[in-house]
Amino acid sequence: MAFEELGRDADRENSKGRDKLVGVYIAILAVILAICSLGGSNAQQDATQQNIAASNVWAFFQAKNARRQALRLHADEFEVMLKATPAMPDDARKSIEEKVASYKELDKSLTSDPKSGEGLDELFNKGKSLEADRDQSLQRGPYFDYGQALLQIAIVLASVAIISGGNLVLLASFFLGALGSAATLGGFTLAFPLPFAG
Repeated sequence: MAFEELGRDADRENSKGRDKLVGVYIAILAVILAICSLGGSNAQQDATQQNIAASNVWAFFQAKNARRQALRLHADEFEVMLKATPAMPDDARKSIEEKVASYKELDKSLTSDPKSGEGLDELFNKGKSLEADRDQSLQRGPYFDYGQALLQIAIVLASVAIISGGNLVLLASFFLGALGSAATLGGFTLAFPLPFAG
């Protein structure tokens, strides 16, 4: 009788020890889940901010391009006027030639202005860069989505393992927890492609 009670006490102690370890494991999963959730939220916010910034840059680009096109049209009209009117008085010809020269100079600064970074060439590169950053932030989203789902399921399975005492459920939780952790890491690093995301 005493041996049976000792055996039961040992089983209860082993069960308590196992449950404590599973509880620590669940806490670790919860921390990884919180980090994953934060990463997903930040990726979405970054994508939104970069999309807005890219839209602003492209709107500015279009406005500058329209202005440049208007200048080019005016310069072309003045040049045609000079060719069509050879008998134009010298002071009028000189005034028109100066205007054409100033339009062409402004055209150059609208096309490229490395000093201010607001020439069309610079704006084009900036817009493309912001779009690339936005696309990368959007690419991170599915990693975090899958990571959160896998980690939540792993936590549930680990909780069931505490209640049921089943090791198979706990092994399934370990497997899903590892996948969820890997997806979280992938979301931050993009070190590997997500095979099941289109």
